[in-house]
Amino acid sequence: MKVAIVHYWLVGMRGGEKVLEAFLDMYPDAVIITHVYDPEKVSAKVRQHEVRETFIGRLPGAKKHYQKYLPFMPMALELMDMQEFDLILSSESGPAKGIIPRPDATHISYCHSPMRYIWDHYHVYRAQAGRVARLAMPIMAHKLRVWDVSTAARVDQFIANSSFIRQRIGKYYRRDADVIFPPVDTEEFQISNEVGEHYLLAGEMVSYKRADLAACS
Repeated sequence: MKVAIVHYWLVGMRGGEKVLEAFLDMYPDAVIITHVYDPEKVSAKVRQHEVRETFIGRLPGAKKHYQKYLPFMPMALELMDMQEFDLILSSESGPAKGIIPRPDATHISYCHSPMRYIWDHYHVYRAQAGRVARLAMPIMAHKLRVWDVSTAARVDQFIANSSFIRQRIGKYYRRDADVIFPPVDTEEFQISNEVGEHYLLAGEMVSYKRADLAACS
């Protein structure tokens, strides 16, 4: 069985990439498909695999400014030839699930989140964008929403990383999903029986996670 794992972009090691590593443990001979690949920013486990980029990876400055090429990513995915693959696992939070599989192939999508910047966080992203982006976003986001919903039909089974993401999949794609929590190394920490006066916030420092609210609470 030939397996492909489609991951939106590989420019760092965050939570989504930890899930990708878990997929690679399950399918050590899998081929990775991604829009942009920076070998220096990923783990040795990822580098051991064959990685195929879409044409986005060949565009100027793609490794740093890949998100500016978002409008071209749907077409880039659909241009990838997936005919050799029997099983496709898409790691979805940016454009990843929109590949075109063989009719007899199985496509399972592990969804970290439907694309926030075109759905429930659209107005937050637009408010923080530059002037040109704010003008372009209404047209771009509308087309991406249509594409995002239509490509949900190409997925045989959705898996959500939490009950909340399952709810969002149901809301935007009208599809049910099984919940499988992402891998966590529980040996790295322990739960204390004491309750202190402080909270710990863990996550990437991006605006939509509102670390500023946590810091001011």
